[in-house]
Amino acid sequence: MKRPGPLLTLLAGLVLGLFLLTLNATTGTKTASSSYQEKSPSPAPARSAPSTAPTPTPTPSRVPAAAADYAGRTDDDAAAIAVSVRDGKAIAYYCDGHTEESWLKGDVEDDGTLRLTGENGAKLDGTLQDGRRIDGTVTVGGGRHAFAADRAKKPSGLWKATATVRSAKIDGGWIVLKDGSQVGILTRDGKPSPAPRIDPETGAVTVDGQQLTARPATP
Repeated sequence: MKRPGPLLTLLAGLVLGLFLLTLNATTGTKTASSSYQEKSPSPAPARSAPSTAPTPTPTPSRVPAAAADYAGRTDDDAAAIAVSVRDGKAIAYYCDGHTEESWLKGDVEDDGTLRLTGENGAKLDGTLQDGRRIDGTVTVGGGRHAFAADRAKKPSGLWKATATVRSAKIDGGWIVLKDGSQVGILTRDGKPSPAPRIDPETGAVTVDGQQLTARPATP
């Protein structure tokens, strides 16, 4: 049998190659020599952490001044002074034991500052010192006096009595100091005079032959 010649073999190869190319184009099949690369999936977008607002630092709450009474003397020893504090309010009494006195009142700030006022321009500026005493100044009758009043324990503190005796209006104010001494003024229809001594345990006092009762004064 006669073998096919080289030309015939070459033609057969060309025909087979054309057939394979036509088949690939029709079916979309890639040959091993194709440079096709599968696309990698895109990474999911990273979620940013929710922003957290800074927590404000709480402001320490101020504690109102405790209920207490204070009594002392002015630095020049010209008069005594007493202060009573209750529920953010305060009253004070300035008394020289003879003819000059003044009642003052006002608020106590949360920081312990006192701004009290009275008649005829009287005023008191003071500061509570850790609940142990009050330091400040008091202005009465045009005179300005520095003072220190320590926390008082009964019977020390501020006392007051109001009554009518023999048709006269009686107003009395007393400051009982921690050493037991007393400073007070009694007014009869607006006329001041040194006050008689009270019983610091009961508040009993005799005025013009009539027994009255002085009571602790508070705001």
